[in-house]
Amino acid sequence: MTDQSEFQNLQKVLKKYGQTRLLAFWDRLGPVRQERLLAQIGQLDFIQLDRWRAEFVMNAAPFKLPVKLAPAPFYAHQPGDAGQRGKYDQARQLGDKLISQGKVAAFVVAGGQGTRLGFDGPKGNFPISPVKNKALFQIFAEGISAASKKYHTSCPWYIMTSPLNHQQTLDIFSANNYYGLNKKDVFIFQQGTLPNFSLDGKILLADIDAIATSPDGHGGSLRALYNSGAMADMKKRGVEFISYWQVDNPLINIFDPLFVGLHALDGAEMSSKALVKTGPFEKLGNFCLADGKVTVIEYSDLPDELAEKKNPDGSLVFELGSIAIHIISVDFVDRLNNHGFVLPMHRAVKKISHINDKGQRVEQKEPNGVKLESFVFDALPLCKKSVILQTIRSEEFAPTKNATGVDSVETTRQMMIDRSAAWLESAGVKIPRKSDGLPDCVIEIAPSFALTKEDVIKERDKIPAIKPGDKIYLA
Repeated sequence: MTDQSEFQNLQKVLKKYGQTRLLAFWDRLGPVRQERLLAQIGQLDFIQLDRWRAEFVMNAAPFKLPVKLAPAPFYAHQPGDAGQRGKYDQARQLGDKLISQGKVAAFVVAGGQGTRLGFDGPKGNFPISPVKNKALFQIFAEGISAASKKYHTSCPWYIMTSPLNHQQTLDIFSANNYYGLNKKDVFIFQQGTLPNFSLDGKILLADIDAIATSPDGHGGSLRALYNSGAMADMKKRGVEFISYWQVDNPLINIFDPLFVGLHALDGAEMSSKALVKTGPFEKLGNFCLADGKVTVIEYSDLPDELAEKKNPDGSLVFELGSIAIHIISVDFVDRLNNHGFVLPMHRAVKKISHINDKGQRVEQKEPNGVKLESFVFDALPLCKKSVILQTIRSEEFAPTKNATGVDSVETTRQMMIDRSAAWLESAGVKIPRKSDGLPDCVIEIAPSFALTKEDVIKERDKIPAIKPGDKIYLA
C-alpha cells in the first residue's frame, strides 16, 4: 500500500518536472498496478531526464564540429616497415598469450529484432550461413568453441539483449543446448531502457500503469555490463579485455591476437577496428582526432567539404569508417561506472504507440515522439589511450541490416562465400568462377574447420576438388 505522504511528495516532484501526466489514470488502478507504476517512476532520474528533455526533445541540439579536427592515427592492416613488423609480431605473441590465459571475453550486443529482415524473433536467431543456414548465434558460438579449443582455454561469452527479446534469447539458447558451449560460460543479460517523450516533452505511457520505454542504445552496454553483474563475473574469471561486436556481422574475428595485442601493448582503454570507406558518404561513422582525442563523428554530422576532402594521392582525408568492433579494457568500464559517466544522447524522432488523454491506446502512423539512445563509440574520447587497427572489409565486415539491397541478407551470404573461396585459394585450392569473377559454387567453412586463412592452409589435405555448381561444407 502506498504511503500517502510519499505519494504527495511524488506528485510534487512530477509537477516540478512537468510530468504529472504519469499519474493521470491513478484512480483507475488497483493497488498492484499502482505499485507497478510507482516502481517505474521511482527508477527515473528526473534531474538528468529534464536536461535531456531540454537539450534533445524540445530542441534538436545541433552538432558542434570540434575546433581542431584531423584524421585519426591508425595501424595499417599490414606493417609498413621492418620496425612495425617487429611490433606486429610482438603484439600477436602477446595477444596469443592473453587469449590462452582466458583474459579475453567475447561480448555481443544482441538487443535487436529481425523485423527489417522480415524475420520474427531476435536478429541473432536469423539463419544466414550459405550452406547449412546456421543462425548468427550458432556461428558465433561455434567460433568461440573453436577459439577455446585452439587456445586451450574456456573463452566466456557475454550477450546483451533488450526487453524486446530477452526471454526469447534465453529460450533459444536453452532449446539449442547453448550450441555446445558450457552454460556456465554464457552470460545473458538485458540492457537498460529510457522513457519515450512526446514532441512537447511529456513522458509517454505505454499503458495506464506503464511508462513507454525503449532500449538505451549500444552505449548502454557499458553501464549494463556493470549493473548486470557481468563485470563482477569477468573479474572473478580474471578477464581483462572485452572483444565487442554487434550481432549482425557473421564475419567477425572475435579473438584476433593482433588486435588484442596492440591494444594491450599500447596500454589502450578502448580500441577500434576500422576500414576504408567505399566513398565519402558511406553510412559509417568517421574516425577523427577531435581536439586531440580519438572520436567517431557520424556520417550525417561530417560536413560535405570534409567528407570529400582528399589527400594529394587522391585518397580521402577522413577515409576510415567505424564498424562497431572494439577491444575494451575491463578496468576502463569499471572506471567509467565508478565516476558517474554519462554518454551523450542521440535523438531519434519515431512513431511511438502510446496511451492518449482518454486512456486509449493509439497505434501511431506518423512520427510523434522522441527516443533517446547512446552510442558506444562516444566512450572513445573518455579514454586515456585508444588504438585503431585498419582491417579489410571482405575479411571482417558483412552486416546483415536489410532484407534486400545494401548490407542485406544477400550481400552477407555472398561475402561469406567470397571469403571462404579466397581462403581456399590461398591454400592452393582451385575455385571455379563465373564470368563476373564470383565463385561458381557455394562454400561454407565452419569455425571448427578454420578460424583464419592460416588455419585453412593447415587443413589443405582435407579439402576436396571443387566443381562448378558444387555446394561445399567444411567442418
